[in-house]
Amino acid sequence: MAGIVNYIKESFGELKNNVTWTPWPEVQRLTILVAVFSIIFSLAIWGIDSVFSKVISEYFKLIS
Repeated sequence: MAGIVNYIKESFGELKNNVTWTPWPEVQRLTILVAVFSIIFSLAIWGIDSVFSKVISEYFKLIS
């Protein structure tokens, strides 16, 4: 059990002292950028899906 506790303490020490963290303003900017592109991409997929749905629906109406 002492080995696990020591591992956790050393891990937190590594994260605190040896990891280079991205500055908070850049994190915020990149988060907004990812959110905007996710919304744009989801709207594009929704639009393409709607068009394909209508095309397939019309195709099945035509052949029946």
